[in-house]
Parts: sequence; structure tokens; C-alpha cells
Amino acid sequence: MANLLIPIIIILHVGLVPIAVASAVPGDDRSALLAFLSNVSAEPGGAFADWGRSPEFCNWTGVMCGRRRRVTQLVLSGKGLCGAIAPALGRLSFLTVLDLSSNALSGAIPPELGALSMLTQLSLANNLLEGAVPAGLGLLRKLYFLDLSGNRLSGRIPGTLFCNCSALQYLDLANNSLAGDIPYADECRLPSLRYLLLWSNDLSGPIPPALANSSMLEWVDFESNYLAGELPSRVFDRLPRLQYLYLSYNNLSSHDGNTDLDPFFRSLRNCTHLQELELAGNDLGGRLPPFAGELPRGLRQLHLEDNAISGSIPPNISSLVNLTYLNLSNNLLNGSIPPDMSHMQRLERLYLSNNLLSGEIPKSIGEIPHLGLVDFSGNRLTGAIPDTFSNLTQLRRLMLHHNQLSGAIPPSLGDCLNLEILDLSYNGLEGPIPAYVAALSSLKLYLNLSNNHLEGPLPLELSKMDMILALDLSANKIAGTIPSQLGSCIALEYLNLSGNALRGALPASVAALPFLQVLDVSRNALSGPLLESLRVSTSLQEANFSYNNFTGVVPRAGVLANLSAEAFRGNPGLCGDVPGIARCQTKRERRRRPLVSAAVGIVVAVSFMLGAVGCRSMVTARAKRTGRQSVRLADVEDQAEREHPRISYRELCEATGGFVQEGLIGAGRFGRVYEGTLRHGARVAVKVLDPKGGGEVSGSFKRECEVLKRTRHKNLVRVITTCSTASFNALVLPLMPKGSLDGLLYPPGDNGGGGGGLSFCQIMGIVSDIAEGMAYLHHYAPVRVVHCDLKPSNVLLDEGMRAVISDFGIARLVAGGEVSGTSDESAPCNSITGLLQGSVGYIAPEYGLGGHPSTQGDVYSFGVMLLELITGKRPTDVIFQEGLTLHDWVRRHYPHDVAAVVAHAPWRERALQSSPEAAQVAVVELIELGLVCTQHSPALRPTMADVCHEITLLKEDLARHDAAGGRRSFSTKDSFFSN
Repeated sequence: MANLLIPIIIILHVGLVPIAVASAVPGDDRSALLAFLSNVSAEPGGAFADWGRSPEFCNWTGVMCGRRRRVTQLVLSGKGLCGAIAPALGRLSFLTVLDLSSNALSGAIPPELGALSMLTQLSLANNLLEGAVPAGLGLLRKLYFLDLSGNRLSGRIPGTLFCNCSALQYLDLANNSLAGDIPYADECRLPSLRYLLLWSNDLSGPIPPALANSSMLEWVDFESNYLAGELPSRVFDRLPRLQYLYLSYNNLSSHDGNTDLDPFFRSLRNCTHLQELELAGNDLGGRLPPFAGELPRGLRQLHLEDNAISGSIPPNISSLVNLTYLNLSNNLLNGSIPPDMSHMQRLERLYLSNNLLSGEIPKSIGEIPHLGLVDFSGNRLTGAIPDTFSNLTQLRRLMLHHNQLSGAIPPSLGDCLNLEILDLSYNGLEGPIPAYVAALSSLKLYLNLSNNHLEGPLPLELSKMDMILALDLSANKIAGTIPSQLGSCIALEYLNLSGNALRGALPASVAALPFLQVLDVSRNALSGPLLESLRVSTSLQEANFSYNNFTGVVPRAGVLANLSAEAFRGNPGLCGDVPGIARCQTKRERRRRPLVSAAVGIVVAVSFMLGAVGCRSMVTARAKRTGRQSVRLADVEDQAEREHPRISYRELCEATGGFVQEGLIGAGRFGRVYEGTLRHGARVAVKVLDPKGGGEVSGSFKRECEVLKRTRHKNLVRVITTCSTASFNALVLPLMPKGSLDGLLYPPGDNGGGGGGLSFCQIMGIVSDIAEGMAYLHHYAPVRVVHCDLKPSNVLLDEGMRAVISDFGIARLVAGGEVSGTSDESAPCNSITGLLQGSVGYIAPEYGLGGHPSTQGDVYSFGVMLLELITGKRPTDVIFQEGLTLHDWVRRHYPHDVAAVVAHAPWRERALQSSPEAAQVAVVELIELGLVCTQHSPALRPTMADVCHEITLLKEDLARHDAAGGRRSFSTKDSFFSN
């Protein structure tokens, strides 16, 4: 009786959906189509080029009619349609197929579609549809195909879909924001259902036992939701046709308080057609059942990673002879690796990393002929590396790092002629690097032998690795000289030879490697001068020469001039203009040092006096007696490269047209910014501080002047001059043609998500620029600086889209790692005092509790900005609309639902059109970096130097992908761009 009432209740709920009557005529179909056309649009000459031009609507693109000239099919998939779906489509009473998938349709799904009683197929997938799934769709008793995936649908799934649509064979509601339980009640039956796809939603509650009522099910995908409760023991045993079961990244548990996996695995033994089983990321407890090998023999993929499974690996798992993929990584597995795993002769990828496995690596692993990836890293494995790995002719990636392996590197690894990655770092390996391994010309990505006990010279055979991108041999006992033949590794981008006993000169051929971006030869005994080829390198970005015996002058120009003092420390014979190392001086300069010091004192005193009386250049004029020689204080970097003109208030008025409203390009807490043109034609931005702000504004002006005169970096805004009187304070800065990052992310009149017109490559460049600027402020500037207000509006972009950091009005100077300075510079970040460091959404949580300004607070702000760029969401929108920080919002979806994280990012479409595979890898890395930077505890956040390093490595990965022609492939299921 309850089932009979459901249709009546639905009709009352949707407000008496208009039902098409049998007396309708073909003209009604034409008017319904025209009503649909009035609500949507397509590109000129596209799908609607012939619509409305002829009364014969049955010939219009996408329209198919039956014998009565009634519309039976409307198929406009992938036609670039925009707009809303008109309720008038509900009048097409003979319609059997409606397919509007893969367009840009928005708005709600009209409830009137529930009147299409003849409908058998409905696909609205991959649009921008919002709102609830209409309950009226449950009235469509002939419907056997329903696909609403890849939209923005929310609310609960109507129970009518599971109780009334008895003909359903395919139901796909994946990749939306649907919440609540899966409403498959015990009394409902979908006897023909074969595909049930609900992945990437916000569904909760248990796996419904009523799934057993659909004995024809072949594909069940509930991955990336919030399903909870025990893995059922009496559901899947009644689904004999089941082939694919995806339950990863939920909150499911095993039986008996998350300690017993046996009942669930036992129920799967009846699923004789099972091919893929995914249970990753549920934090499942208990041991792998001893009968795990009794799962269906046709099983090809088994994903159990990211759980809390303990105990040993059951030896009989080797009975799964058809497995091609086995992932048991990131668990608590102990004991040894079963030698009988070699019986899985079809295995291609084997992940056992990050467990507690011990003992030796079985030699029998080398007997699995198709093995292409072996990852045993992060365990407690001991003994030698089996020389039987040389039998793995298909092996491409071998990762054994972070174990306790000992002995020599087997020379037989040189027989793995397809090896692309070899990582044996952080072990106890001894002896020399085998020549045959060094000669592996197949290595395309990296060779990492760091943090071992390797000794002997660098093999000359390393020169044969002409495709390798990264080589890390650091922290060993390698001696001798660096062979010049290493310059034959022409693709090399990263070279780390630090922490060895190398001596002699750095070969010119190595310094001239054409694509080298990172070079670290620190902590050796190298000698000789720094080569000219390093100075003129166009690729080198980072280098470390510290703690060697290098001699000579560090060049003033080129890449070496941009390095910090840390890169040169421990070389007594080096001198130059890099802050922190000895300055090269002539005899004449040494005689004149007292005179120069006196001149410095006069210059500094005069500059401060002039600032209080009238408008003067921020940079002190050099004394005539010192000519063009630079003046340097112990803690202040050279303040300018040339003279800056003095400027008056009158000139600034003329430049800005009297500070008119039309010239206003920005406004903030402490004042306004006007666009202007100086008399000699230079375009400038004039930041005028609000005189009503009193002492707070005065302090802001002094702080900003103090920071800008002590720092100089390509990613920090450059000050042209300042103007200061008793009632007027202004900074004159270069005009940035592209404006602020905030303006590009959220252009005026744009109601969409953040991202504006930026491509993913531009976002990567901006992120890298900001990271470099912040790393300089925190670690390498003459006086360390905490910015305190990092956000998109304080990031400016020049003509070439290079990002520079601006607005140091509430910055703090740091001495010896602690905030210090004048008056309020050590004040806690308390909102009551008006000194809350930063802006809402970007403020580190500890600041709200009265914490002091810190570099960790800047890291938090950077992380928020990074997540904002990736997600296209303002952090304030997330806070005010959902009550979450941007970190918490992303964490809700990541890692199980990356598609939802980037669903509203405007750069997504460009990435899809250009290089989706490379962008996908980079996006995941950036999301993880953003989450790490925004951790609640300051102590857990990385430094900006570490952040900068990670972004550099990511850029290297992208470059490698582009150089390889983008050959890496992803399946449709794996790629969040395809959703």
C-alpha cells in the first residue's frame, strides 16, 4: 500500500506536474522545441543553425521524429549549448531519448521532465546543473538509462528512483554534491539494474542491504563519499555478476570494532566474475584474511592502500594468479614478503611501500616476467638487493629507498635496459657505483643513490645517461674528481653531489650543461674559481657551492648574483658583492674606508631629516666624494642602483590629475592608490596614505619605507621615490600594466569563480614568483621580513605576467629569527588592537589567538592563496557560505574527490584543451602543498625555502612531461578533467 501512495505523494509534492494529453498535436512539439531554443544558445553556425528556419522541425539538428511527426528523440550532446533547460520540453509527450550531455547548461533540472512518460533514456551529464534531482523522475517507469553525472546537483537522492523506476539498468549520479543516505529501501527492487555509479558525492550512511535485490549488478562505484558502517557481509555474496566494486575513500570499517576483515572477504568468494576491488583510504583495521587468495581467480586489480591493515601478507595471496595490480602500501603490515608472490606471473605493478615489512627481499620477485613497477620503499627490509632483478626485462621503476638494505649495488641491475627510475637512497649500501648501472642509458627520469655509504670515484660511464633529468649522489663517501664527461648528460636539470669527498675543479662542461636548473656541490673539497659559464647560464636557478675551497670573485651579474650568502659560505677564498660574504676590496678602497664610513653616517642622517621636513627620494643620494662607489652598512643592502629624482607634492598632483576619482586604481586599509604619469613620461602608481589614520598610518608608512629600502628582488615591488610632509605621505611605485592578481582573478562584473582569464601555466608562473619573493624575504634578505598581509590584492603583475609582492604597510622586520624593531613591531596579532596581521580568510589561526607575527603566518597566507588559485574559490566565500576555512573545504574532498576541488576552476577548460595529463599531476601536487602550508599548527608548516624548492621540482616535472611529448596516459576514471 505504501508503494501505491508514492506516485500520488510525488505529484502533490511537485505541484501537479503537467501531463501531456493524448490529444496533443505536432504543432505543440514545434512550439516546445522553440521554447527550448529561446532559453539556450550555441556558437554561430552550430547546432541551432537550422532551427526555426523551416516548419519541418523533424529535420532540425538533433531532432528525430516518429511516423506521426511527433518528436521521439532530442540528441544535442557536446554541442556547446549554454543557458537553461526549458520546462516546455515536458510537452514532448512521445519523447523516448533526451540527451543534452557534455554542454554548459545551467540552472535546475525542470520537474516537468517527469511528465515524459515514454522516456527510456535521459542523459544530462557533464553540465553545470544545480539544485535537487526532481522526485518526478521517479514516475518514468520506462526509463532504463539515467545519467546526471558531472554536475553540481545537491540535496538527497529521491527514493522514487530506487522504488518506482523498475526498468532502470544504468544509474549514474556521480561527481555531484548529493548528500544523505543511498535511498535503496529493503522493500524496493530494481531487478534489471546493472550499473550503479554514485562516486564523488557527499553521501553518508551505510551501504544499503537492499543492493542484494539487484542481482544483475555488474558495476558498483561508491568511491569518494562519506559512507560509514561495517563492510557488509550479506550483500555482495548475492551479486554473482559483480565485476567492479569501488568503495575507496569512505569511512567504512571492518567487523567487530574495525578488527575483522574476514566476513567481508568471505562474502566476495561468490562474486566469481569480480575483476577489480578497491577499498583504499577507509582506515580499515584487522588482518588480511588467511584465505585472501581464495578471492575470485579472475581478479585483476586489488587496491587496499591507505588503511590500517596489520599482520603479515598471507602467503596464499599468490593464488591470485591473474592479478596485474596489487597495492598494499601505507598500512601496518609486518613480517616478510612472501616468496610465493612470484606465482602471480601476470603482475605488472606491485606496491608494498610504507609498511613495517622486514627481512630480505625474496629473490623470486625477479621471476615475475611482466613486472614494470616495484615499490618497497619505507619499510625495514634488510639484506642485499637481489641480483635476480636483472631478469625483469620490463622493469621501468624500482624504488627501494628508506629501508635498511646493505651490501653492494648489484652490477646486474645494468641489465634492466628499460629502467627509467632507480631510487636506492637512504639505505646502508656500500662499495662503488657499478659501471654497468652508471651506464644505464634508459634512465629518463632520475637516479637517486643518496644517503648511503657508497665510495670510490664517480664512474666515467655516467656520461652515457644522456636522457636522465635528475641525478642525486649526495651524502656518500665518493672521492676523486668530477669527471668532465658528466657534461655529456645534456638533458640533466638537477645535479646533487653534495656531502662527499670530491676534490679538484668543477668541470666547465658540467657548469655549461644547457638545461641545468639546480646544482649542489656543497660540503666537498672542490677548489678553483667559479666558472664564467655559471654566470652566463640561462637555465640555472639554484646553486650551492658552500663549504668547499673555491676561490676568486663571485660575479656581480648573472644567476650567481641572485644567490644568497648561504650558497657561498665556508669558502674563505671567495669574495664579492653578495651580502654575507667577504667583499673584494682594492688597496685604495681600504685606505678610504674611514672616509666612506663618515659619508655613510652623513647620508643616513640627512635622509631621515629630509623625510620629516619635505618630500625627498626614499633612497639616500650618494655623497659626491665617493663618486660612483656603492655605500654599504653592515645590515643594509645597497639601496639603489642609480639616483632617484626628488619629487614634490605639486608634481604628484600634476601626475595624478589632482588625485581624481577617475585615476583611482585601488584602495585599502591605510589609503588609496592612483594612476599617474610623471613629467618625464614614466607611468607610476602613487600610494597615498590616509591622513585620518593618525599614528597607525604613520607607522605603516615608516614600516613600508624601512622594508623597501632594505630589500631588492625581482619579485618584490620596486619603489621609485617617496614624498612625506607633516600631513601627506606617499609612495611612488612603478605602474604594473596587468594590475593586481585579485583583479585578474575576479574581474569587475564577473560573477563566476576565481581564475579570470589565467591559464594554468600562468598560475604556475605566478605561484613560483610569489614563492621566490617570500623565500627571499624570510631567508635571504639583509634583514628578514614578515609580510603579515599576503593576499591576491597585494600581488601585482607586470606586462610579462611576472608577479611582484607589494604593500608592506604592516610588515615586520626580523632579527635573528625573531620579530623585532620599533614600538609595535613586536606586538601580538590581536584584533582588538587593530593589529590583526592580515585579511580575513588569509590570517593564520594563531594570529586570532594573540600570536606574534611569524614567517609561519606568511606561509599560511601563501597556502590559502595557492588553494584559491587552484579551486577558483575566494576563502571568504567558503567561510561565509559554508562556515569552513578553505583548507577545511579542500580537505573534505581531497584526496578522494579531486574533481570536486577543481570543478569551478576557470583554468580547468584551458588545461583540458592543452595538456590535461601534465596539469592533472601538477594540480594534485599543488593541492597537497597548499594543504601542508595551511595546517593549523605553525610548527607543521614548511618554510618558504622548502615551498620554493617543491614548486621548482614541480616545474621541472612539467618541463619533463612537455619534453617527453606528454606521453603519459590516464584512464577516464582516473582523470578528474574528464568528469
